[in-house]
Amino acid sequence: MTVAWNQLTQHLSVVWGALVALAVVVMLTPAVGGMARVLGVVDRAEGNRRPTPSGIPRLGGLALFFGVLVPALAFVPLRGEMRGVLLGAAVATVVGAVDDFRGMRPWAKLAGQAGAAAIPAGFGIWVHVFTFPFVGRQVFPMWLGVALTIVGIVAVMKMVNFLDGLDGLAAGVCGISAFSFCLIDLSKHQPDGAILSAIVFGGCVGFLRHNFYPARIFMGDSGALLLGYTLATVSVQGLLKTASLVALVLPLLVLAVPLLDTSFVVAKRIKHRKPVYVADRTHLHHRFESIGFSQRRAVLTLYLWCFTLAFTALATRFVNPHSHGHWNIPRTAIDGAVAAIAVGTSVYVIYLLEIVKPGNPFIRRRVESAREADAAERGAREAS
Repeated sequence: MTVAWNQLTQHLSVVWGALVALAVVVMLTPAVGGMARVLGVVDRAEGNRRPTPSGIPRLGGLALFFGVLVPALAFVPLRGEMRGVLLGAAVATVVGAVDDFRGMRPWAKLAGQAGAAAIPAGFGIWVHVFTFPFVGRQVFPMWLGVALTIVGIVAVMKMVNFLDGLDGLAAGVCGISAFSFCLIDLSKHQPDGAILSAIVFGGCVGFLRHNFYPARIFMGDSGALLLGYTLATVSVQGLLKTASLVALVLPLLVLAVPLLDTSFVVAKRIKHRKPVYVADRTHLHHRFESIGFSQRRAVLTLYLWCFTLAFTALATRFVNPHSHGHWNIPRTAIDGAVAAIAVGTSVYVIYLLEIVKPGNPFIRRRVESAREADAAERGAREAS
C-alpha cells in the first residue's frame, strides 16, 4: 500500500482526473437528459424487465463519455496506446448511442462492439505473452493474441450491458471496479492506467448523483458499452506489463459480479434453448426483486458483494503472504480473513437467490404465500 501512496503523491493527476470527471458528469447529465427527452430517446417498458416507470431519458452514456474524454485529454499523455483507447471509447459510445436511438440487430451491435475492441488492439494493446502455471512463459502469435484481446474486451462490454437493469447498479459496480483498478495500477507503477481508472471512477460517482434510485436518467447502452470497454482495456494494459497469472486473476476478482451474472444468465438461456441475446428477467438483480427486495436494497446488496470481492483482490495485491521464499503468518491470516468474508458473502447470495437449489425456506414461504393469494383471489372471483 505504501507503493501506491507514493505513486499517488507523485501523480496527483489521478486525483484531479477523478474530480474533473465527477464535475463534468454532474453538470452535463441534466442537459443530456433534456436532449434525450426532446429527441424521444426515453426508456419504455420491455417485458417488465425494469421496475422503474417508463419515460426516463436514456443516453446518459454521452455525459459519461465527455466525463471521460475531457480529463483524459487534460491529464493522460496521448501516446500511441492511449490514443487507441480513447478512439475505441468513442466508437463504443457511438454504437451504444445508435442502439439507444433506433435499436440495432444483435449481430450488427456485436460487430460494432468488436470494431471498437479492435481499435486498441491495432494500437498495440493485445496480449503478446503469458505465463501459465506448470507450463511457463508462452508467446502468442499475433493473430491469436489480437483475437483473445478482442473477445475479452467485447465480453466485458456485454457483462456491463447485462448488469444495467436497476437504478445505479451498473454505475456503482463499475465505480468500485475502477477504483480498485486505480489502486492496483498505482502499485504496479502504471500511472496512465491509474489516471484513466480514476477518471472512470469519478465519472461513475458523478453519474450516480442522477442515476441512483429513483433514477432521473439511465446510462443506456452508450454508457454501458463505454464503461465495459474502458475497464476491459485497462485490464488488458495491466496484462501487457506483467503477463502473469496474478495480473489475470485480479481483474477477474474485481469484475466477478458482472462475470457471474452474465455466466448464470447465458447458461440459463442455453439450458432452456433461448437465444442468448433476448432480454429476460433471469439476472441476479431480477431474482432479488422476485424474493421481495426493493430496488435500493438489491443494489446495495450487490454493491456489498462487489466490494468484498474487490477488497479481496486488493488484499491479494497489497498484503503479500509469501515473499522472498517465506510465508508471513500475519499477512496470511489477513488474506485468509478477507477471503473468508468474500466467500461468505458469495455463499449468502447464492443461497438467498437459490442459484444452486438448496431449498431456501425464505423463498419457499414467499412462493407458498403467493400461491395462496392467487387461490384466494380465484375463489373470490368464482363466488362473485
